[in-house]
Amino acid sequence: MQTSFSLAQLADPHVEEAEKILRKCVHCGFCTATCPTYVTLGNELDSPRGRIYLIKDMLENGRAADAEIVTHIDRCLSCLACMTTCPSGVNYMHLVDHARAHIEKTYRRPLMNRLTRGVLAAVLPYPGRFRAALTLARIGRPFANLFGAVPALKPFAAMLRLAPASVPAASPASAPSTHAAAGVRRGRVAILTGCAQPVLEPGINEATIRLLTRLGVEVVVPKGEGCCGALVHHMGREDDALAAARKNVDAWTREVEAGGLDAIVITASGCGTTIKDYGFMLRLDPAYADKAARVSALAKDVTEYLATLDLPAPATAPGIEVAYHSACSMQHGQKITRLPKDLLTKAGFVVREPREGHLCCGSAGTYNIMQPEISARLRDRKVKNIAATGAAVVATGNIGCMTQIAGRAGMPIVHTVALLDWAYGGPKPEMIAGIGIGVAAE
Repeated sequence: MQTSFSLAQLADPHVEEAEKILRKCVHCGFCTATCPTYVTLGNELDSPRGRIYLIKDMLENGRAADAEIVTHIDRCLSCLACMTTCPSGVNYMHLVDHARAHIEKTYRRPLMNRLTRGVLAAVLPYPGRFRAALTLARIGRPFANLFGAVPALKPFAAMLRLAPASVPAASPASAPSTHAAAGVRRGRVAILTGCAQPVLEPGINEATIRLLTRLGVEVVVPKGEGCCGALVHHMGREDDALAAARKNVDAWTREVEAGGLDAIVITASGCGTTIKDYGFMLRLDPAYADKAARVSALAKDVTEYLATLDLPAPATAPGIEVAYHSACSMQHGQKITRLPKDLLTKAGFVVREPREGHLCCGSAGTYNIMQPEISARLRDRKVKNIAATGAAVVATGNIGCMTQIAGRAGMPIVHTVALLDWAYGGPKPEMIAGIGIGVAAE
């Protein structure tokens, strides 16, 4: 794609990076076939190629974002399926992230939209606030349909519908601590506790810690870490996102310097995609560029790390059919496709792959709140394909997908690591207590 940025514009390193990305696009349109919003809406401007044209026009002309651009950029899920299918290597993720930051700086959103986004940014990244909000949501749930009838209040209706009926108790696993390896120590890792996940499903990190320590790995929950910054990053709030990144880089760097780390283990693939990008996000910060690059290199999804270990024979032979839902942030963001399925198969599960596995389930961070109609259509398409596998349980590696699909798939949905923990000697996940019988392996 030809560009016509001025030298003055290219002096801005963010614009310079955007220009390099734009020049790689060859208008081939392969991205349209795998873009969930284009497949759903059929509008060229709701495809990666269409959004690239909008972004190019906005940046080249150095103008503020307008309502049309904001509408189509907001509809992007950042699922990154387009990057998987792009033959030219267009880094759409970095381009759309820059466009969102530009929108945040140059466009004044309607009042209720600003309020909704502000509430999400002020609540979701903070476990204490999020837990309190979910408690209040139980009171507001009866008003969900009333809110849903008012266009400006539809996001609040979506929040109420997504909120769980009960909130698990806070887990000690989220507190800063060191969990000793069983027997001879084979490794040392830090684990990201996260923000939404320990509130919605604390058992995920508990299962991870149990499994890794049984395998001889010391697990550290560092003091001072927090939200990875993905939520505000995808809202275009770059200052907030970079502040979150720096906080985590500092926390993990202290652990690296104190006792060394083999990896930073992440159990939410959406967080993993962002943390693996810290090196890029902080590349212009001389105080953090090198440290951030080191953190990104250490970041591994829990299945990535498990694949590096010499796993023993499973303690049980589950024999359960599992539909594996590959989160977009896992398969497109981190390019992890086979590892989770291979680990489940090795552990004794029968893995089924749903049709259209490349298409997003519609969760995408806060997308199911801010774009509930499109999200619901994608969710229903996803659960239909999952149900068609005939499996007894769904496995996935991202809490957002679990929240989106739960209650709609007609079967329980469990984090991949919880199933692996069970197979290798841990407790059977409560959600699948009545499914199958784990028997001692021969």
